[in-house]
Amino acid sequence: MMIDAKLLRDEGILVVTPSGRLESADFDRLRALVDPYIEDNGVLTGLLIHAESFPGWDNFSGMLSHLHFVSNYQREISRVAAVTESGFLSILPSVASHFITAKVRHFDFQDRELAMNWLQTGLDIP
Repeated sequence: MMIDAKLLRDEGILVVTPSGRLESADFDRLRALVDPYIEDNGVLTGLLIHAESFPGWDNFSGMLSHLHFVSNYQREISRVAAVTESGFLSILPSVASHFITAKVRHFDFQDRELAMNWLQTGLDIP
C-alpha cells in the first residue's frame, strides 16, 4: 500500500499520508475504512492529506481510482486540508472548488496542527 490512512473516529477526520505512487488498491482500502463511518454518521468532518510532495500514480488505473474516489466522496467530506510543500497539491483548493462541494485549503507542510484545527472547527486561527 502506498497510502498510510488513519480514521480519527472521534473527530470524524481521515488522515492520509502517501508514501509512494498511488495504486488502485489504496483507494479500495480507503473506501473500506470510510464507508462504515459515513454509513453511521452521514459525513466525514474532514480529510487531511499530509504529503511533502505529490507522489503521482503507479499507473492509469491508480489515477482513475483516485478520480473515482474524489467523485464518489466529495459530498460526504465537509473540509479537505492539503498539508504539503508540493506545488501540485498547493493549487488543489483553487482547482477543486470548481468540482467538489467540500471546502478545500492548502497549509504549509509544517502547519499540520493548524490544518487539523481548521478541519475540526472550520475556523481560521491566526
